[in-house]
Amino acid sequence: MKLNDIRDNSGARKGRMRIGRGIGSGKGKTGGRGQKGAKARSGVSIAGFEGGQMPLHMRLPKRGFNNIFAKDYAEVNLGMVQKFIDAGKIDAKAVIDHDALKAAGLARGGKDGVRLLGKGAFTAKASFKVAGASKGALAAVEKAGGSVEVTAAKAEAAAE
Repeated sequence: MKLNDIRDNSGARKGRMRIGRGIGSGKGKTGGRGQKGAKARSGVSIAGFEGGQMPLHMRLPKRGFNNIFAKDYAEVNLGMVQKFIDAGKIDAKAVIDHDALKAAGLARGGKDGVRLLGKGAFTAKASFKVAGASKGALAAVEKAGGSVEVTAAKAEAAAE
């Protein structure tokens, strides 16, 4: 047997039905769409239409809002940073910033920078330069002998 001899068993793949190709095909004339009406026409989408009754999505109350001023931070936990330092994917001696975390694959997205969160154990002596950090994260890094420079707080304080 050769690779170019391999074939499906006959009948394993069924061809698609060609509709609207004459009365002898069994799917001619109306093409399986019945007689007249909106459903028989092309380009008509009636998903969610309930025959004139108020549709379900309009009957339900609206909820919440979208804050257009919300900052978009990539959230990074200290436990994961420690894991990446141990694996050698992040250099603890250099300043760890958004670019370093992105290159390691830890910070995804976050157009306004990185925010450090204190979940997990952190033992490495490292210096961070990030847009934000939780109190727990700041305490954990300083306890390990490192430092955190928060840049977003300075920018907001200067604006006031």
